[in-house]
Amino acid sequence: MGIRQMLKRSLSSEKRSNSTGSFDVPKGHCAVYVGESEYKQRFIVPISYLNHPSFQDFLFQAEEEFGFYHPMGGLTIPCREDLFVDVTSSLRRT
Repeated sequence: MGIRQMLKRSLSSEKRSNSTGSFDVPKGHCAVYVGESEYKQRFIVPISYLNHPSFQDFLFQAEEEFGFYHPMGGLTIPCREDLFVDVTSSLRRT
């Protein structure tokens, strides 16, 4: 199973949550959970980020750490929140 299949699974999980009204993820975005501790912060990111090499580094980290099982029910990225914010902020500016 590749990264695309993992993302597809995460996105389908978000759609199920959206149908119940539990989460609000705008079209063209996906939710990711970020953090190194038990408690993770939820971020909503544009799907376009998924193709950027900097963001793909996060995806490879997630694959190495969790395989394709993500305990939060969505894509979980095992990195410091401040690093994630720095990278996504730079992506927003480009």
